[in-house]
Amino acid sequence: MNLKCLTCAALLFAACGGPGQTGKENPGKVESRTEVAYGERIALLPVAEQGGLTINEALQNRRSWREYNPGDLSLEELSGVLWAAAGENRPSEGRLTAPSALALYPVRVYAVFTEGAYLYDAKAHALTRVAEGDLRKLSGAQEFVFSAPLNLLYVADLSAYEGRRIPADKVRYLCGQDAAGYAENVNLYTAGHGLRSITRGSAPEAELLAALGLDTDRFFLALAQTVGC
Repeated sequence: MNLKCLTCAALLFAACGGPGQTGKENPGKVESRTEVAYGERIALLPVAEQGGLTINEALQNRRSWREYNPGDLSLEELSGVLWAAAGENRPSEGRLTAPSALALYPVRVYAVFTEGAYLYDAKAHALTRVAEGDLRKLSGAQEFVFSAPLNLLYVADLSAYEGRRIPADKVRYLCGQDAAGYAENVNLYTAGHGLRSITRGSAPEAELLAALGLDTDRFFLALAQTVGC
């Protein structure tokens, strides 16, 4: 086994099972693993500027996974995944890690756990519960979705484009582009931090939006994603 494979194996162990190495740049660093305390609000942790594999190594590792362990992500892992998807990286400007057409950011990020569904607040870097109970069977159409520890939903708010004189089909296209940027950020983050993910498109949309308390005339599900280890 070469050095690269050893590094990736160490990352997978660190992310999914306990303390271990976090990457080639800090081979002796031990990663903290804080259990997520589910409730009305989950305060996420700041994400370090340096960590994980290099971007080239993450690109080499990136793939779509359909097998997931049932164990929950740690608070550190969850914080990194949400920040990668749509966290603020230029707080003074309100800009996010992913691009958005016209900088309108119409896509909301929902995190679905066994315990409930939460809405991500980029400015506060926190999750707020919007629905209780296990909604994973509304988060997709494939069996692995129903047992994975985390499903992300990228829900577009069409009202962000009101008054822009952009055709409706073009608006949906732009929202889809935004959601794809969020999802690929997560795919690269997971590939660089010993986690697994897959971007998906299928879910019972009307039932899902109803469970989240969202109006189907205003919102639509642009993409979904499964994350775990």
